[in-house]
Amino acid sequence: MRLKSLLVILFIFIYSSAFSQTKGNLFIIGGAQTKEITKKFVELAGGENARILIIPNASSNRIRSGESQRHEFIELGAKAEFIIFSKENADDESNLKKLEWANAVYFTGGDQSLLTKDLLDTRLLEKIFDLYNKGGLIGGSSAGAAVMSEIMITGNELINKDTAQSFISIQKGNIETARGFGFIKNAIIDQHFLKRKRHNRLITLMCEHQNLVGIAIDEATAIIFRTDETFEVFGENQVLVIDPTVSENVRVDKNGNLGITNMKMHLLIHGDKFDLKSKKVIN
Repeated sequence: MRLKSLLVILFIFIYSSAFSQTKGNLFIIGGAQTKEITKKFVELAGGENARILIIPNASSNRIRSGESQRHEFIELGAKAEFIIFSKENADDESNLKKLEWANAVYFTGGDQSLLTKDLLDTRLLEKIFDLYNKGGLIGGSSAGAAVMSEIMITGNELINKDTAQSFISIQKGNIETARGFGFIKNAIIDQHFLKRKRHNRLITLMCEHQNLVGIAIDEATAIIFRTDETFEVFGENQVLVIDPTVSENVRVDKNGNLGITNMKMHLLIHGDKFDLKSKKVIN
């Protein structure tokens, strides 16, 4: 009887553990999406069984962006639709039903603040998380990548107002952040990274958020983020990982310039894998 009880307890533990874990994957693209990256997204979404719901709210022309992305997915054998909505009608039943149809969601590029403005604190976003938790694929490019982390880079500077010379310093309080969707809670995502030389803004944030890791994805490159908090690089260029979690002596001079000691950096290429828990490159 005791053995039987132990087996029942073990079964319940395994069952509950399996269903308490997030089961979906994230496909996060640094921008300038290639056909190979689009093809990989469709493959991860189920190939010919993929049903992709496109959310183009970050774009200044949502219909054109939605149509263009829909055509790309359909050309590769997937089923795809897009929805247009505002904060006021995000939770309309027609939108929520589209989430019941989909097994993948894709956020297009543009301005990430427009995307969070329309989706944060909505039932629609809750449904997207439900899909993710049940094994669905969530992806996005550029702005659609920035929203994935809980702390989101907006792209604005608070001290340097000279738009002709962006991100020329590493100063305390200069990089504006806002609340992202929070699919990833222990890292900050940056995009278009190497091509647009955005090192200064991410280094700044790593000095200010030593408990997080910076994941900087270049153009034509993506990461496939797994449920065990590992990710794999896919694409033509690189991903830079900045790890301040073992650094020390963050300091600020009279001009607001930041200093930090023993901050780590990893430069990853296609096929490389990284474990966010151990903060190490893995095989």
